[in-house]
Amino acid sequence: MKLWMTLYAMIWIVLIEFLLAMTPGGPSALIYLHIILGIAIVGLAFYNFSEIRKTRVAGRVKRISQASLNISIMVAILGVLLFFDIGTTWIIPLINIPVYGLILFFHVFSSFAIITQAAAIAIAHDMWEDHEFEKETEPGVVPPMPHENAY
Repeated sequence: MKLWMTLYAMIWIVLIEFLLAMTPGGPSALIYLHIILGIAIVGLAFYNFSEIRKTRVAGRVKRISQASLNISIMVAILGVLLFFDIGTTWIIPLINIPVYGLILFFHVFSSFAIITQAAAIAIAHDMWEDHEFEKETEPGVVPPMPHENAY
């Protein structure tokens, strides 16, 4: 699979993860599908970072890709804690919220970070690969897509 395909595939898989998570009370098979897709996200994040690192793309894109991998690993670890109901009985006294709720918050919050970073990486890589950073456009004008770069 080409790198640009896996970069965009990650965005869509994370989106599907959000849709799965938004079906409370669904069949238990959805939880296992969520786990499988979560593992796929970590795998894709690793592959994407490994492949991005091999290119001459700007350092910022490489750092964002590395951060995306690190966050996906953290989200997976938090997901394991949630799966085993860790922290359901431990209450944080100051805010009166179970530790489980805090874990869930960081699991979801970090997942949003993954999807936004995945989109940034994919777009930046595409623009770098097509040398779009070297081409300026006139203010107020949105040029049509060039035909030679169309997929």
